[in-house]
Amino acid sequence: MQKAEEFYKKLVDDNFVESLQSAKKQQEYIKTSTARYHGYFVHTLYMPKMFTEEMAAYFKKAAESMYKILEKVIHEYQTNAEYRKLFGFDEKLEKLILRPNHYECALPIARIDIFFNEDDFSFKFCEFNADGSSAMNEDKELNQAIRLTSTFDKFTEKYNVRTYELFNSWVKAFMDIYRTYDRAVENPHIAIVDFFGGDISREFTAFQKAFEDSGLTCEICEITDLSYENGKLLSPSGKQINAIYRRAVTCDIMRNYDKVQPFIKAAENNDVCLIGDFKTQVIHNKIVFKVLHDDMTSAFLTDEEKQYVKDHIPYTASLTQEEIDKHDVLNTKDKWVIKPEDSYASKGVYAGVEGMSDHAWKEEVLSNVDNHYLLQEYCTPYATWNIDITHDENAKYKKYSNITGMYMYNGKLAGLYSRIAKNSIISTQYSEMSLPTIVVSEK
Repeated sequence: MQKAEEFYKKLVDDNFVESLQSAKKQQEYIKTSTARYHGYFVHTLYMPKMFTEEMAAYFKKAAESMYKILEKVIHEYQTNAEYRKLFGFDEKLEKLILRPNHYECALPIARIDIFFNEDDFSFKFCEFNADGSSAMNEDKELNQAIRLTSTFDKFTEKYNVRTYELFNSWVKAFMDIYRTYDRAVENPHIAIVDFFGGDISREFTAFQKAFEDSGLTCEICEITDLSYENGKLLSPSGKQINAIYRRAVTCDIMRNYDKVQPFIKAAENNDVCLIGDFKTQVIHNKIVFKVLHDDMTSAFLTDEEKQYVKDHIPYTASLTQEEIDKHDVLNTKDKWVIKPEDSYASKGVYAGVEGMSDHAWKEEVLSNVDNHYLLQEYCTPYATWNIDITHDENAKYKKYSNITGMYMYNGKLAGLYSRIAKNSIISTQYSEMSLPTIVVSEK
């Protein structure tokens, strides 16, 4: 991989004035594109994130191996009352998770994030995102933008480049799953649902278009505006919804439980096909990282799977005084991260390595003891060179921390998503940026 990156870097250096001009085109495209997050256009750098075909094949194996383990965890949760106690979900959520399976796939969509070392191919998992998996549109638009640069053009003279298509492929996976649904109709009306608060992401409209381009009808619906009458879940426009692409994450649904009763009742009565179902919360909740190391999990895994968990799931425990004392957490802050059991977008995550004073670290740790927080070993991200001439003509090459997201559609690797940061923690609350992801091979 280093060879391709060095070649790209040399192209930038040898044609720096031209690169500056094309970087402006790249940025102009992004500013007018649909690649936005909470109203702000996505921040990127000049060089794309590159992986070799060997790496892409390795990601496929890694993601699909983890997926099979997560499927087993979901199944065990649904069938073993003692195992369910490890998760500590409340009664209302447990009831939703335990409703009967009405189609074959336990985990329709996921983005499995890993810290991947490009030198030795070692890796640790960071997070399992389920129905709220996002940023497909960022990758699409950033790949469009990078193609406007002169450096990319020159690079493709020597290297084959491919990207991942994440919209039509999801429609196909969605419909493959839907066809196994026990009440499937020939031409279902699809609803993409979430808590929008009046701000619909351009990503949702891209998915809506993909559904419509395949010949289906599709609406984007505020989850709190649905109605349920005579066994039919209705959109605000009055159309019956046959299948839902659920983007509303479970923790938000449970926080707004009383406001989404039509949605919940229709799902409970199997009057709508819910893709994904509530059972996906079993692996989305971060406590699964602790549960994966539990003896009750080891009991139903193969020897190979047990070793896989040992090698790739970071040590994780509930944040208790006993764990703090056992690992001297207060005095070894650079070794640890604390995070809520159930959150997203890095909300409430604290890493001792990320510039926290000893006092601030101790304060955050102690204030969250026995407060549904997890203690997790810190994993050092792999760093690669990049340059920010899209925003600064005088920019120099810097090392950026990397995290790789692996999109899973219906149990198969569908694509990759690349994020970087100047810091050791890659999250929206720090200096997170996105890069277009390309898979390269020499011509």
